[in-house]
Amino acid sequence: LKIDADQARTDVEVEAMAMAPIPTPEVLWRKPPVLALAALPGTALGRLGEPSTASPAAWAAAGAAARMLHSAPPPWAGQSLDAMAAELDGECEWLVTNGVLPTGMVTRNRRIAEAALRPWTPVFTHGDLQVDHVFVDGDKITGVIDWSEACRGDALYDLAVLTLGHQEHLADVVAGYGTDVDLDVISAWWSLRSLCGVRWLVEHGYGSPEEFPEVDVLRSQL
Repeated sequence: LKIDADQARTDVEVEAMAMAPIPTPEVLWRKPPVLALAALPGTALGRLGEPSTASPAAWAAAGAAARMLHSAPPPWAGQSLDAMAAELDGECEWLVTNGVLPTGMVTRNRRIAEAALRPWTPVFTHGDLQVDHVFVDGDKITGVIDWSEACRGDALYDLAVLTLGHQEHLADVVAGYGTDVDLDVISAWWSLRSLCGVRWLVEHGYGSPEEFPEVDVLRSQL
């Protein structure tokens, strides 16, 4: 059961799952603000902040599923480049002003993140392709959940979110994806995603920033 007070997000989720050319959960019923989805077989590909026990073949299958999704006709527009840049600037300023993270860490990752903010060919993106949103049974993808951020966006953003905190599996994902990707842009999205995620975690009581997996990613970029 998924509860979301913003029914526009649920509208996006239901429509995106119907459009996606890869396995998704079956919608059992919808009674706002509740959306009931059938359980997917298997287990999550991994968890952020924990080692993944999934095989290299499973990670490659996730890359292949992402490529299939990105080859489908793209849906509605997502966030603009200008909006992303403004959000990044605002989050970095908040992190430094409030002393949440060292200034050098924020500044260095802000420079790395700039490489992501370039024109791209829009594709059908999941928009939040976290490792725990991808379910596998052995080496097979059984489904992908949480589609409320789906939009027309950058393919490399999906690949970066999928491998965030699991950089050691990037080669497997790229092999399954089947085309050359710009690894510097993947790295840039790792920095951008992490910089923009820390404030939300702090404000929602997820503990000390030093222990966040996103901060580990920022630290590894230095």
